[in-house]
Amino acid sequence: MTEQGREPGAPFGVAEVAGPSMHPTLAHGDRVLVHYGAAVRAGDVAVLRHPLQQNLLIVKRAVERREDGWWVLGDNPYAEGDSRLFGAVPEELLLGRVRARYRPRPQDQRSALGLLAWAFSAVRPVLSDRSVSRRLRAR
Repeated sequence: MTEQGREPGAPFGVAEVAGPSMHPTLAHGDRVLVHYGAAVRAGDVAVLRHPLQQNLLIVKRAVERREDGWWVLGDNPYAEGDSRLFGAVPEELLLGRVRARYRPRPQDQRSALGLLAWAFSAVRPVLSDRSVSRRLRAR
């Protein structure tokens, strides 16, 4: 994930998703609106610093609060790079909550119908999914 548009101290910013770990909720190349400093609850999609490489930002679903931090998982059970690998993430490494995602318009999309279809599906809120977090916790 790379930060693209955030002024220092601003509560909101844009970041680009890289990789398949949050598929189907987020796809590689999606842009997300991040609410920095927002409280994170179980089920929320959050942006955090990777606990083993803190200059790397990652996006994961906060599954549950544990004594030593947040247990975070990707929505794609076949992708690696979440708490199954590095354990619970300390609270101070959580940066904020993802509020919405948008998919960039394909460069080769020129038809009016194609543009309409893109506009209808491009922007979506990223909601907390309590059922997903319960299902992931049960594994």
